[in-house]
This record gives sequence, C-alpha cells and structure tokens, in this order.
Amino acid sequence: MNNLRLDVENEIAVLTISRPGALNALNSETLNELNVVLSEIEARDDVKVVILTGGPDKKDNPYKSFVAGADIAEMVNFTAAEARAFGMRAAEPFFKLMNMRQVTIAAVNGFALGGGCEIAMACDIRIAAENATFAQPETGLGIIPGFGGTQRLARLVGMGRAKELIFTCDNIDANEAYRIGLVNKVVAKEELMNTAKSMAAKIISKGSYAVSIAKAAINNGYDMDIKNAVEMEANLFGITCSTHDKTEGMSAFLERRAANLTDF
Repeated sequence: MNNLRLDVENEIAVLTISRPGALNALNSETLNELNVVLSEIEARDDVKVVILTGGPDKKDNPYKSFVAGADIAEMVNFTAAEARAFGMRAAEPFFKLMNMRQVTIAAVNGFALGGGCEIAMACDIRIAAENATFAQPETGLGIIPGFGGTQRLARLVGMGRAKELIFTCDNIDANEAYRIGLVNKVVAKEELMNTAKSMAAKIISKGSYAVSIAKAAINNGYDMDIKNAVEMEANLFGITCSTHDKTEGMSAFLERRAANLTDF
C-alpha cells in the first residue's frame, strides 16, 4: 500500500491514511487501496474494531489533516462520466466502513473537509481532536459533495443544518460539530488515539457478534417504517438468542461472574 498504513494490536486495527504531500487527500489510488484493505480486515476474526485516522503531514506540523478532501488535482479535468465514476469508486469503501461487521471509529485529528468529512461520516462513531475542522466546501468549487455528503450529513445533523453547511461552505470547529451531532466526542489532540483505543477496548469487551448484529439492525432499520423495523429487530434478536454468547452472557449474569464472550 502506498497511501495507507495498517497496524493491528489487541483486536484493534488502526488504519492510517498517509499522503503527506497532499494533506491526505483522497485520490483514486487511495480509494482503491481502502477498498482492498477493508475487505481484508472484514475477513479477519482477530479484528473487532477499526480506527481510521490521518497520518502526519510534516515534521513541524505533524497532525494538521485527517483527510483534507478529495484530490482536486485529479478532479480538475474530469468529464461528467469520470466524475460519476470517481464518486462510485469512493462509495464502495465508504459503504464497507458503514456496513462491515467490525465497528469503525473515525479519529479525526485535523482537517476533515469535503471527502474527509464524508469518510468520517461513513464510520460508526466519530471522535474529534480539539483542533479538528469540518466542512463541505464543494459548492464553492462549482460542484456538490460526491462521496455521500448530501445524504449522510442530513441523516446525522438534520436537513436544515446540512443544507446550511453545504450551501455556505462554512468551516465548523470540533465543538460546533459536537453540538450539532456530527461527532460523538471532542478530546485534546494528545488524547485522541488513547480515547479511540479505550472506546474500542470497551466495545471489544462486549459480545462482538451481538455488536455486529446490533450495527446491522441500526443501519438496515434506519430508513424502514417502524413496524417493519421492529419486526426485523425481533428476528435478529432471535438469532442472537441461539448463540454461545447468549448462553454464556446470561449464565454469567445470574452467577455473578465475568462472562467469556467469544462469538464473532
């Protein structure tokens, strides 16, 4: 991989986007690499949580950018067909982040602009460093978000706020992103990865198969009518009640001991 680094330890995969000369902007090569590595991670039973973050930019300012956006230098001469293909190339790894059985956490350590905001929104959970900045600046370039921004942003923060951010191209800081529900937590930049890993460890301590089923239930039920969504949940609840972890977890609760949850 030329633009990614993968480190796995204690069932946590830290996936770092690293294009230091381009503030980690997403080009076709990076998107293709993301697609491949996320497929590989999803097949691994030794990975329960994926933390996505941005690599250092340069020695004197090592964490300026999470992902500064899509690569404008690649996009500038796109035809309509090429632009559509670029958007669909991003959609594949972004949907993997959203739907893979592992929990995905974006550890946003700097600029999350355009495609950077969009890839963070594709993750299950977003933790932002205090220095993080979020924006969808595309209309200022005469285009619209093309990596899911018009859809995921409205679902996270509501239609009115999404329209305001996309129409004005305003930058917002980490605290404002937290206030409107775009991120789950804001921490000091020095504590960002420790916080993300601590949350990952807490998630791993639960029933990992149950967590993956809960993730699927939330994602698949979000746009259903409530009656069908609740029926789907009941079906999935029934599946989890047929597992080793259900027997072990409930027995441990009744016996007042720690559970040994091993399904995934």
